Amino acid sequence: MSPPSLTKAGLLPGLIDGRAERPVLSVLSQFRFARTRTHEVCGPARRFLAVLMAGADGGRFLWIRPRWLPDRLYPDGMVRWCEPGRMVEVAPVRTEDLLWCTEEALRSGTVGLVVVELPQPPALTPVRRLNLAAEEGASRGSVVPMAVLLTAGNGGAAGVESRWHMGFAHGPDRTAWRVTRMRDRTLPPARWLMTDTGIDLHLSGPVAPE
Repeated sequence: MSPPSLTKAGLLPGLIDGRAERPVLSVLSQFRFARTRTHEVCGPARRFLAVLMAGADGGRFLWIRPRWLPDRLYPDGMVRWCEPGRMVEVAPVRTEDLLWCTEEALRSGTVGLVVVELPQPPALTPVRRLNLAAEEGASRGSVVPMAVLLTAGNGGAAGVESRWHMGFAHGPDRTAWRVTRMRDRTLPPARWLMTDTGIDLHLSGPVAPE
């Protein structure tokens, strides 16, 4: 039986050879993220892609970040892309609580998107635990959850469903970002130029990464 959240905007059933597979979150119609799985977003603009994912999801979302980080999320900067009032922010004191909170949130089945900022990419076993927790949450709740790991540099979390890199490509006459799908279990690597037109976001691509 399909959970009721599949009818929300941004949620699409994936198809392979006409057969239904796990649902996906679609962002700007070209970025696709499988539900009940863990995805990694790295690079200097990684938080912006997570905000766009939250906007596409349309429901409540959890944002977990270490309490010791000096910077803070800025709701006024998010409001154009997603409703900050739908966000619950959690700030654990201990490093080991970051993934623990993520796992418990996924298992609860109460939020469709769990974003966690990590000081370093996790190993394979913690990622597998997140996937299992997301599947359990989908079976017991009214949403189909997924996890997004935000990591610095080029990432490197083991066992993730996909890895994305987002960097700045601003110029004198444009506000733009480069988005790269570095790896995906079902799709090839690809790269886009995402430009803010002042009205919406325009994508050029995809092209093969250099």
